[in-house]
Parts: sequence; structure tokens; C-alpha cells
Amino acid sequence: MTYADVFGKLTIQAFQHDAIIMGASALMALMTLAVIVLLTYKRRWVWLWKVWLTSLDPKKIGVMYFIVACLMLLKGVIDAIMMRAQQAMAVGENMGYLTADHYQQIFTAHGTVMIFFVGMGVVFALSNLIIPLQIGARDVAFPFLNAVSFWLFFVGFLLLNISLPIGDFSTAGWVAYPPLSGLKYSPGVGVDYWIWSVQIAGIGSLLAGLNFFVTICRMRCPGMTFWRMPVFVWAMLATTVLIIFAFPILTATLALLALDRVLDMHFFTTEGGGNPMMYVNLIWAWGHPEVYILILPAFGVFSETVATFSKKRLFGYHSMIWAIIVITILSFIVWLHHFFTMGASPSVNAFFGAMTMLIAVPTGVKIFNWIFTMYQGIVKLHTSMLWFIGFVIVFTIGGMAGILLSIAPVDFQTHNSLFLVAHFHSVIIGGVVWGFFSGIGYWFPKFTGFKLDERLGKWAFYCWFFGFLFAFIPLYILGLMGMTRRLNQYEAGMGWQPLLIIASFGVFLIACGVTIQVIQLIVSAKHRKKNRDLTGDPWDGRTLEWSLPSPPPLYNFAILPEVDDHDAFWEMKKKGEAHKKPAHYEDIMVPKDTPMGMIIGFWVFVLGFAIVWQIIWLGVVSLVTVFACLIKHLSYDEPEYVLSAAKVKEMEEKARHES
Repeated sequence: MTYADVFGKLTIQAFQHDAIIMGASALMALMTLAVIVLLTYKRRWVWLWKVWLTSLDPKKIGVMYFIVACLMLLKGVIDAIMMRAQQAMAVGENMGYLTADHYQQIFTAHGTVMIFFVGMGVVFALSNLIIPLQIGARDVAFPFLNAVSFWLFFVGFLLLNISLPIGDFSTAGWVAYPPLSGLKYSPGVGVDYWIWSVQIAGIGSLLAGLNFFVTICRMRCPGMTFWRMPVFVWAMLATTVLIIFAFPILTATLALLALDRVLDMHFFTTEGGGNPMMYVNLIWAWGHPEVYILILPAFGVFSETVATFSKKRLFGYHSMIWAIIVITILSFIVWLHHFFTMGASPSVNAFFGAMTMLIAVPTGVKIFNWIFTMYQGIVKLHTSMLWFIGFVIVFTIGGMAGILLSIAPVDFQTHNSLFLVAHFHSVIIGGVVWGFFSGIGYWFPKFTGFKLDERLGKWAFYCWFFGFLFAFIPLYILGLMGMTRRLNQYEAGMGWQPLLIIASFGVFLIACGVTIQVIQLIVSAKHRKKNRDLTGDPWDGRTLEWSLPSPPPLYNFAILPEVDDHDAFWEMKKKGEAHKKPAHYEDIMVPKDTPMGMIIGFWVFVLGFAIVWQIIWLGVVSLVTVFACLIKHLSYDEPEYVLSAAKVKEMEEKARHES
């Protein structure tokens, strides 16, 4: 038996890096060790295991998605700081502080982190936390599948981050176009890490999408027809439809690329008879629906916060729903605008350009509806509303830039330039990230029992808002000046450095905003008694989640509500029925917590690591173990237990008393 038979391609060289990567690896190890020491010192390992790691409660799973998304957001911001610092310095003969290879790894990691782990993490954090409460359900349709989905997502997170100390990450960009992502130009394990971190997390996202689609369709409370669902639930229903149809394309595309690399097949290698353009079409046939998978939940969040903090019914409820439906349909027929320059005929480019312009219409409908909701309302400028106002400004700028890019001749001039980068970030940061922040400020007291510090929240918003303008308005100008993305060094005569220094200052302001948000969490937790939500309804909310104590009990609803309006709780309050004590309670079936989801996740991580390093025996063992764990769990006869009516009554009275 040879060394390769045991360890595959894994050698001592995989652990040898330059000083920056070694320092980052050491910092990551120290942070992990600090968490372990803290848990040991506080004697919280049993609590962590029983309350969190083995939980099937969607609220707990949602919080874990939230934690992973926040950690990856911190990584994404650090990556952005490193890239902008490099570009501000690396002019003329000065090569900066990063090697070209390291810069391209950071570039790829930044895009991958923000789309697959921040964006999708936010989507499923909100799905788990809010959907069951807003539709009046006690759980999701498939609790165990929900846990498995999270742990697959977490495995993708681990694989991406472990590439820092062991091996390297892809330099082929976050969509990994061949031939650059093929073996000829990327012979190391970087692309393999990218493939399997994204593939495993993507499968978890697909399973979660199926779960929440069934949850929304089959578990709504009595009286809640589709036309009585809150707009947030409608946005999430459309999102799950997009996931169900788009993510299989991603799964198949990554599988074909993996086969090209591992088994030397030639789906995308020209010299072997393959076609790289097939990959480009496939990845964007997933990629543009993915943009709306990320943005539609943010639209749902803003629909809730604007109505609540304007003290008005949402203007144009039905038009909002139809706008969501139209966006969902059109999102599948605009993907080619990502590669107008790659040889399609003028008629094809014209069709996809027209569809891209058309999809702006329902988006505009939504923005005007939100503004009309605020008109003559009693608007409270809570932090969540500030994020909305910032979104309208930045997203509109990005949207207008997108309309320009839908014109093929304009796109020919700006393709692959920083103009495109600025447009994309205007949409993703201004929409997805700020929508997430708006939702955090709005729903945070519902799940923690206390409100976030408003003063610090507003400071964070101003840092983010003005930081974004400083960071990305210069990129629009640089793109028109001809600067392309991915450049780690450029000639002094190009005249780009002053604008890149301004952009770096903007990223610094954003980093200040992130720092203030971390301080905000710490300060709010420290003063949680002062900021405690004693009502369960701190904002005078309109939907069912605000009818529950803060935080909600394990089973959500002791008695399933019956609704007759999409603003169900608002109507209950108007009728004086908001907090009526039920005449009697009933037994409730609750899924038993199980560590099997985490165990499956561990062995899938081992499988992914084994495939990356081609350790065949370990891959076989881990794959067999995953199937054995699934069979064992699925053959379990009693996955639920009964929470007696007496226990439910006791828990309700305690929760209501504490609230």
C-alpha cells in the first residue's frame, strides 16, 4: 500500500503557505480554541448539545443559519477590505502586499461567501424563523429534513474555510468558468474545494426549498387561503419555487464539472470535444434566478416593515403578489444578458435585453407600492425603516444601471468592468443585505425577548449607507474609464488610484458599520432587561407572529388560529380578539430532537474532504456511513412525542406571565 492509497493527494505541501495565510489560519484556530475554552469554562457543552445541535425546532435552526450567515458576512467584509487595500496600493512598480494567486483566491472566496453562504443563509434563517409563525403552523412539514438541510449548509461552510489552512481555494472566480476551472489551468485542489463546498451547501438549499414549499402549501392555519397570506410568505413561496427549479441546474452543472476534473471527462474542455459555452449557459440559467432567490425575501421583509412602521395597510396587496409572480416567471428568461459579448446573434441578444427591461416593471411596482404605503401614514423612523429608505436609494441606482446593461451595445462596453461590479453590489448589498438588517431589527425581539439598541443601530446604518456610496459610486466611474474586475495591479498612467483610494475609504466605513453592529448586539444583550419586550408585540404588528409571547414557545401556537385577512393579527386586535384565553388546550405532537442530522453532516464533510483530496477509501466509508445513518433514522418508529394539554397550559401561562 502506497502513501497515495492512504492519503490521496494530501501531502505536507498542503499545509505550507505564505505569511498572510499562515497568520489567518492561526487566527481562525485561536478563535475556535477560544470558543471551546469558553464553553468548557461555562460548562455549556450539554446545553449546546441538547438545546441547539440536536434540535429540530425551526426557530433554533433559523438562529443557527443566522449565526453562520453573520460569520460569513464578517469574512466577506474582511475579503473586501483586503481586495480594496491591494488595489489602492498596487500601482505602477508597487505590486501591493498580496500575490496575484492569493488575490484571485480572495476574489473567488468573496463572491462565493456572499452569494452561497450569506445570501442563502439569510434566506433560510428567515424561512425557519418567520414562515411557520406567519402561516399559523406549529412546525415545518419535514422537521428532520430541515435539520439535515442546515447541516449540509454548514458542511459547505466548513469545507470553504478549511481550504485556508489545508490546500488552497479556487482562483477561477465565483462562477468558475471553464477552461480556467479545468485541470489544465487549475490543477490544484482549489476548484475542487469550490465545487464541493457549493455542491453540498446547494443540495442542502434544494432540500430546504422543497421543505418550505410543502410547509406553505399544506400547513397554513384555518382560513388562510393563498390570498390571505402575508406578502413575506408570498415572497418566500416564490423563492422556494425558484429554488426547486433552479438549484437542480446548479447541482447537475457542478457534477459535470467535477466529472471533468476527477474522471477526465470532457463536457466543457474544447480539446476533448466539450463546449465551455454550455457551462456558461447552465451556470447562468441557475445564476439569474438565484439573484431573485436572494432579493424576493428582502422584498417580503420590506413589505412587513413598511406597513408596520407606517401604521397602514400595505398599499396594493394584490398588485404586490402579481408583481412577485411575474418576477418569478421572468427570472428564468433573462440569463443570457450575463454574456451578451459571447457570440449570440443580435436577435437573441435583443430578446433577452427586452426581457431584462421588462422584469424591471414589476420591481418598480413594488417600490411605488411601498412609497404609497408610507404616504399619509404615521411613519416611525425605526432602524428597520432607515434600512428600507437606504434600499430604495441604492437599489434604484443599481436597477437603473441594470437597465443600461440590458442594452447589448452598452453591455459590450461595460462587460466585465467595475461598472458591472458596482451594479451587482448595489442590488445585493442594497437589497439582500440591507433587507436582512431591516428584518433583524424588526423580528429580533420576537425571538430573543429584547429589542436591539436603536442609537447604535442608526449609527451602523449611516456607516453602511455612506460607506456604500463611497465604496461603489467610484466603481461606476472606474468601469466607464475601462477598469476591469479581478485586477490585482495596474499601471500608474491609467489614473485609477485616486478613485480606488476613495473606494477603500468606503469599505473602511462599512467595516465601521459592521463593528458597531457587533457592539450593538453585545450592548443590547447586556441591557436586555431594560430593552425587554413584555408584550410580544413591541411594534403594534399586523401578522400572526406578534400574537405570540416573545420568544415563542416550542410549539408556536397552543390553539391554531383562524384568520380572515392577510393582516390577521391586526384584524384580531380591531375586534378585541387578540389575546383571548382559549377555553381548553389540546395535546400537541412534537418531533423528538435527534443528533442524526449533525452526524450525517459530519460524514458528508468527511466525504467532501475525501473527494477533494481523492482519498478513495475514506470517501467510500463516509458515503456508506451516510446511507446507514439515513436508513437507521428513517426506520425509527416513534419520531414524535406528545406534549400533554396540561403541560401546554402550564407553558402558556408561564410564557404569558413572563411577557
